[in-house]
Amino acid sequence: MGRRAQIALAAVVGLLLVLAVAAYAVDRANSDKISDGVRVGSVNVGGMPTDQARHRLRSRLAKPIERPVSVTFQGTKYTLSPERLELRADIDGMVDAALDASRSDGFPARVWRYATDGSVDREIAPQITYSAEALDGFVADIAHEIDRPAQDATVAPSPSSLNTVPAQNGLTVLSGDLRSRLRSAIDSPRHRTLAAPVKQVKPEVTTDELAQRYPVYLTIDRAGFALRLWKNLELAKTYTIAVGQAGLETPAGEYTIDDKQVNPSWYVPDSAWAGDLAGQVIPPGPQDPLKARWMGFYSGSGIHGTDDLASLGTAASHGCVRMSIPEVIELYDQVPLGTHIYIGN
Repeated sequence: MGRRAQIALAAVVGLLLVLAVAAYAVDRANSDKISDGVRVGSVNVGGMPTDQARHRLRSRLAKPIERPVSVTFQGTKYTLSPERLELRADIDGMVDAALDASRSDGFPARVWRYATDGSVDREIAPQITYSAEALDGFVADIAHEIDRPAQDATVAPSPSSLNTVPAQNGLTVLSGDLRSRLRSAIDSPRHRTLAAPVKQVKPEVTTDELAQRYPVYLTIDRAGFALRLWKNLELAKTYTIAVGQAGLETPAGEYTIDDKQVNPSWYVPDSAWAGDLAGQVIPPGPQDPLKARWMGFYSGSGIHGTDDLASLGTAASHGCVRMSIPEVIELYDQVPLGTHIYIGN
């Protein structure tokens, strides 16, 4: 190799060494500086030394997220304090992550970026820790306050009326959605208040469906000696009846017709008032006071026909409801098993 070539090679090698030393110096000079374009959440820390980045993260991220997070619903505010949440922001961890992002390229690419004022478009997730148990407890508390079951439509009977109680929609908090929104709010320095996500719960029986649920209903007015037949919640007919005498009153309350018989036998109760007949079974016939039809509703009490028409309109029975024979036959054919019956004063 000629002398000129040797000199040229030495110059090139020397230049490369100078460039390498310069590149190393540039890289080292930027080793404690975060590249432009790096953000931690919404906080821009690009172009900053680590100390400056720490200060900005404390003031713009850590301090703001130490404020309570609130959930609102219909004018009520539910607040989750940072103390209950056990909230912590790892400033050093976020700065280290920003530095790692700044130095993620290889050495030549890094030096070129520094030399040309290039940037790294990178967003670092805020490193915020909190108690998952506390968050779940807060969600459960809100659900407990807001949730309400749907109310089916129903009827409110009285001795002389059948009133409709309309259905009501329920509410339930979408707990999974609320938990997700709270996590986002906890991480955000700005958005610390959110609305509770809820959905309506529909009743199983709507007001429009109520008549289908109660196609037939009976109400008994003991004081007025009247049995009323309701069809599709409308009064169909009123019958005169006899009810239980003092001490053997027809039992008040809400029941269902659970037994139906044509020409029933009388199973005499083992009671003092039955005298010598107590415990006997009286077959259909002249001695059987249960005439034509039987519709039982509670512990031996029921609706039956009677040939003692003079007792109708009085308190004369031993607890049953008496009707004339033609009317009990007429009623029997319109009252299926399971029909609701209300007995009041």
